[in-house]
Amino acid sequence: MTKKDDYVIVLDYLPYGYPLEGKHMPVVQAIGEQGFSLLELAPVRGVSIIPGEKVYIGPEKRDKIHFIIGRLPEGKLTETAKIQLQQFIATVVGEHESNFVKFFNTVQAINTRLHRLELLPGFGKKHTLEIIRSREEKPFESFEDMKKRASSVPDPRKAIEKRLWEEIVEKPRHLLFVGQEWNKSKN
Repeated sequence: MTKKDDYVIVLDYLPYGYPLEGKHMPVVQAIGEQGFSLLELAPVRGVSIIPGEKVYIGPEKRDKIHFIIGRLPEGKLTETAKIQLQQFIATVVGEHESNFVKFFNTVQAINTRLHRLELLPGFGKKHTLEIIRSREEKPFESFEDMKKRASSVPDPRKAIEKRLWEEIVEKPRHLLFVGQEWNKSKN
């Protein structure tokens, strides 16, 4: 079971709610800082909230969020929220590069016919074999090291970013990062 996030990053703030729903209740669209859950939140009346802001939603007294409405359906993500989510993902991948490189160095197959690396966008059996051969010689040290030593492999940073987007928004059957222990140790 994954631990609930105490902090979220605001993706969008709709002071008048969803235009087509007619409720006119302010809504904050946000993503959990560690667990990557998309959430809908009700802000405290009269507060100012901006996209990209880190906001506390834990069990103690909250200063900007009145209550958690629930999970945010991916179909309700606003365009602003989508842009902020892409920026959030790029930041996470940049800040945790060593953890993602460790993923490439240690990840194993799901079964005899499918390797976890093949779940990354653009990665096939040929790329997977090249990564496995290269990491057996010497573990990768960075994304740049991967690009040099496994030259036919798609850009690992972009592949991770695309996969994170898929896992957060589209919720595929197999998860590599969301809800996993990959981000447990901070740089």
